[in-house]
Amino acid sequence: MIQAKLNPLFVIIDPPGIQYGMPGETIEIHVVVRNEGKQSAIIDLFFTFDKIFQKVSNWSNSPRESLALAPGEISNEVTFKLEIPADALPGTYDYTFVVDSPEHYSQETPINFPGQIKVLLREQTVIRANDPIFSIQPATNPNKPLIYKPDSLLQVALKVENRSARVDRFHVTCPELDENSLKISYPQTGVEAAGLVEVKALELNPASQGEILLEFCPPSSTLAGTYSPTIRLYSANNPDLVLLDLVYIDVPPDYQISAQLNTILGKVRRNPGKYLLTLINEGNLVRELSFSARSKDEEELCKYQFEPKEIKLLPSKSVDASLIVKPRPWWRQPWIGKPLTINFQVDIEDKQELPISNQSLEGVLEWKSRPFWQLILLTLLGFGFVATAGFFIWRFLYPDPLEIESFTTQSPVLTEGDEVRLDWKISNYKQLQSLEITTKQPPRNEPLVSVTNIRNSELLSRNKNGENTPCQITTQSVLICNQFKTGITSPGKYTFEIKAVSRQRHLLFYQKNNTETKTDEIEIKQKPIAEIINVQTDKAKYQKGEDVLVSWSVKRPELLEKVDIIAKENENTQIAAPTSFKFKDGTFENPKFKDNCVKEANQINCKIALPARSVGTLMYELKAYSRNEKNRISTETTKNNIQIVSQPFNIVFFKINGSEQLNQVLNEGDKVTLTWKVEGEDIEVKLLPYQYNLPKQGKQVLEVIKNFPSPIELVVTDKSGQRQPQRKGFAISVKEKPSPPNVIIAPPIRNSPVPLPRR
Repeated sequence: MIQAKLNPLFVIIDPPGIQYGMPGETIEIHVVVRNEGKQSAIIDLFFTFDKIFQKVSNWSNSPRESLALAPGEISNEVTFKLEIPADALPGTYDYTFVVDSPEHYSQETPINFPGQIKVLLREQTVIRANDPIFSIQPATNPNKPLIYKPDSLLQVALKVENRSARVDRFHVTCPELDENSLKISYPQTGVEAAGLVEVKALELNPASQGEILLEFCPPSSTLAGTYSPTIRLYSANNPDLVLLDLVYIDVPPDYQISAQLNTILGKVRRNPGKYLLTLINEGNLVRELSFSARSKDEEELCKYQFEPKEIKLLPSKSVDASLIVKPRPWWRQPWIGKPLTINFQVDIEDKQELPISNQSLEGVLEWKSRPFWQLILLTLLGFGFVATAGFFIWRFLYPDPLEIESFTTQSPVLTEGDEVRLDWKISNYKQLQSLEITTKQPPRNEPLVSVTNIRNSELLSRNKNGENTPCQITTQSVLICNQFKTGITSPGKYTFEIKAVSRQRHLLFYQKNNTETKTDEIEIKQKPIAEIINVQTDKAKYQKGEDVLVSWSVKRPELLEKVDIIAKENENTQIAAPTSFKFKDGTFENPKFKDNCVKEANQINCKIALPARSVGTLMYELKAYSRNEKNRISTETTKNNIQIVSQPFNIVFFKINGSEQLNQVLNEGDKVTLTWKVEGEDIEVKLLPYQYNLPKQGKQVLEVIKNFPSPIELVVTDKSGQRQPQRKGFAISVKEKPSPPNVIIAPPIRNSPVPLPRR
């Protein structure tokens, strides 16, 4: 508790002294004021603090309270709450509490009460009433560090207070610093002078205070910046108690750099000059340096090259950079006499724009005069210049003649629809008076190109459609024309001719010269279509109803739309409607036949089975239709004729009265029944000797007469005549009836078959 006995105001501030808190905690300050004056007064209570304290307290404006007190009156307790932000950095922060009454006690006020708030580390143990405490003097925080100066001591005092009821011993450690960087001095007790004991702790009686001195000695290699070593106080009575504080030390930057330019080769005639730039960082900053050089004279005569161009230099380190100085241009080197002295300057720049004490260094290069043989060479060069000038004058009066260097087409073979384009190259085009390009084969009356003023022609100007010109002129006076469109796209064979008329100086006069050249023959071929390479069958003879396996090959199957297969008796007679198969992407469109084709390189090989429907000799014709050319059809026919024979036929049975016995005896006047069955197609069935056509299966009833034919046969023949007839018959014997008496028998009719009854 702080009590201030002032006339006429008496102020009590609680708690007194340094107030402790951790980030995120709230500290309360309580104030009571008594008016001991002879008049009533209005009293203002407020804080004054700097920007550093504002960051800790989050107070942008000072909190204020006003009191109205009569003489002898005591105010109620006024509480101010300070919330320490969770991200506050450890340290000791200063503030001033002000009591002011400008209207009533202007002479005695304001009254200032300095105070401190100590933000503890999170690792610190919560301090109880009897726990020891310590503070560092002078107090520091991140924005109020101690300034380290190499030529002076940097000391702080640790004020330790033993608030317990027992004697306690305290010692200090700083884990972040080694023994050479920190010296700890404990108060002497009187016995250490005799060499009996070494003081390594501070011993304090109950409710007493003591002081420990700390002296910081940063090494010379310490980089500039702010450091915050942690100080820990140990209590012998409470070894688990963690008492921590930070000391903020600022090591100011030292920018000292030593630079020196040494000459290795400073007098040159043919080689460049060589120098060595040596830099030593005598400060405490990491320096990033770059180099440049420039002439100190009015004219820049050298080219400067550093290796390396940039360096990174650590404190107390040195580095070398080589400098190559190349004098130029070559004609500035003295021919005779004294050397040319070139003064230059080397500039050192810091990328971070930090100061450099000796930023510029001076150097000298002496460029010696040339050797004597170069003067002779210069004389020879003079004669060469005169000769060269004479040559150019002669070339101006008698320039090279115009020449057609090339006249070609883009390709000797084109496809229908592609346009023939011409390329040509003419050197010394300025002598060109007229240019003509014609079609020689087949001949045309109108030329493709006919110009007399090449610069103003359409060859060198954009056309109405905005297309680029086909020709251009190079700096060497060469006329180059590429991709000149002739408009010719039809199939055929073509030859083109170019004719250039120029004028050539002949003594003092000009004469005209003609230069002609032709292209090689160019052929425009028809568009490719799907083309049948071959077609064939697996064999030459089939039975009717058997499948004929037709195989064929087609080039460029990707163009194929469909294939028609036509069966013919000869080249002109078609015996059936075409069988069509549609194709897509080089194979059958119908997935049923997808495995009937095999791709091989740029062709497909297909097989398809067609039934042999009719007997006879035939051939197959294939027609391939393309997608890109509807009017062009590729046709191919099997090379050999195919023979379709009828199926084999057979007489299953032929019976008389159900018997197949070859010799039969029949009674005259009886009825006999013929039955038969024949298998086969395209056949004729006849009963001999009657010559009637019969069905393949049936029966017939005959009356046996005395002259009944014998033998009687069933004959089966092939209508196409490709198979041998089959026969089956019976030998018949007729047993005559006895003749009745007195009956006149008419003579028999010979060789007249008995007619079959009508059905």
